[in-house]
Amino acid sequence: MAVLGTWTPEDGLLGAVAPVALAMAAGTALVVDLDPHGPHYRGGATLADLVAEGPRGSDLRPRHAGVAVLRNGGVEPDDARSLLAEIEKGWPAVVYRHPPRPDPPDGVGVVPVHLLAPGGALARTGRAVYQRCGWRVAVPPEGVVLPRPRSGTVKAILEGRSPAPDRWLRSWRTVWSSPWR
Repeated sequence: MAVLGTWTPEDGLLGAVAPVALAMAAGTALVVDLDPHGPHYRGGATLADLVAEGPRGSDLRPRHAGVAVLRNGGVEPDDARSLLAEIEKGWPAVVYRHPPRPDPPDGVGVVPVHLLAPGGALARTGRAVYQRCGWRVAVPPEGVVLPRPRSGTVKAILEGRSPAPDRWLRSWRTVWSSPWR
């Protein structure tokens, strides 16, 4: 079992697609949105539903290979703590999407995802994933740098479809083998 979280404080679009891309890089994985005000990912049950009604056995393990996404539905992460522990036991990989504010807790395998933008206003340092945006910007030495995604890849993820394989999705694989604790 592998568990990582993503935290994207500067960009809502990247914050919505990054955890799904990280999950796709793992193969079979579940994305769980920990943000009560997070994106409206496609799908039936929400984390709030599972907390209120209790999970079925099929909610706690994959039904088939691939990626599943569990949108939040308005529940605080602390209210789902025991459910999340059960989910982690049944899935080969779990990716948590942390809200942009406040900063996520330290020491829990959180992958910061930042934009590489000019001007220094969004400049970050330290171990993180850095997303190229089209400008020539110096790359921090401790990070994983992602190429720009194809627009069709982002569109497919946002529509709840599996995108065609591409360089951007493949580049997320290195995130799983990097130390994030």
